[in-house]
Amino acid sequence: MQEKLKILFIGDIVGRAGRNIVKKYLLDDNKLNDYDFVIANAENASHGFGLTKKNHDDLISCGVNCLTSGNHIWDKKDILQYIDESDILIRPYNYHKSTKGVGYRVFDNFIVINLLGKTFMPLIECPFEALDRLLAELKEKKMCDDKIIIVDFHAEATAEKQCFVRYAASLGVNAVIGTHTHVPTADECIIDSKCAYITDVGFCGSKNGVIGMEYEGSLKRLLTSINERFEVEMSYPYILNALEVEFNRNIPVSIRRISFEYTQHEEKESED
Repeated sequence: MQEKLKILFIGDIVGRAGRNIVKKYLLDDNKLNDYDFVIANAENASHGFGLTKKNHDDLISCGVNCLTSGNHIWDKKDILQYIDESDILIRPYNYHKSTKGVGYRVFDNFIVINLLGKTFMPLIECPFEALDRLLAELKEKKMCDDKIIIVDFHAEATAEKQCFVRYAASLGVNAVIGTHTHVPTADECIIDSKCAYITDVGFCGSKNGVIGMEYEGSLKRLLTSINERFEVEMSYPYILNALEVEFNRNIPVSIRRISFEYTQHEEKESED
């Protein structure tokens, strides 16, 4: 393992607006070379719900090394046709063992694990027990040696996330990054000098939307309690929320929130 490694974790990508700003940040603004490994949550990357094969491939072409997900990963049914073929996409590990796809991946310097929370989520295996079992298996196979272990904890409740990170740190996890709410929290820290943490990293998409979706549809659903089809908000400015973590071997030594924004005017200038 290299002595110093820097990762970028990109928050939930919402639709085309989210994909566009990820591409701009990584490629147009030449940020890709700043990082040794890039992770992005892509469960909302295709029209706000799920992930198509085309968008999966587009994110790989932007330089993303690992795609995590969550409870919406199944919303585009073609996921079932390609999830077993992808070598960078993971779904929550604590779905039933018969579920297509895998819940973790081992890379050169990293192990990335995806877990779903319990509170206000589908009925799944307890993430605490699932992580305990998985790490025991990996350690028995000596797969954790010289690896940085990162968990995308896709969960709703703040208390559950804060409790989970301390449990994960006690098991040897090196970073727990919360996703799902699309709202970045300001509590990035390093727990017990050994585990990087943030309750929620945020999202990528239109700043004018309601967690990335159009205001009108969101308001109508809240007023009437009738399910409406959400549409992705596409107006500028777009925003990218991400987290940068630097490791000295497998110990996190710095953590920084990133909030990157651009407008249509800036985009047009870059295209001239």
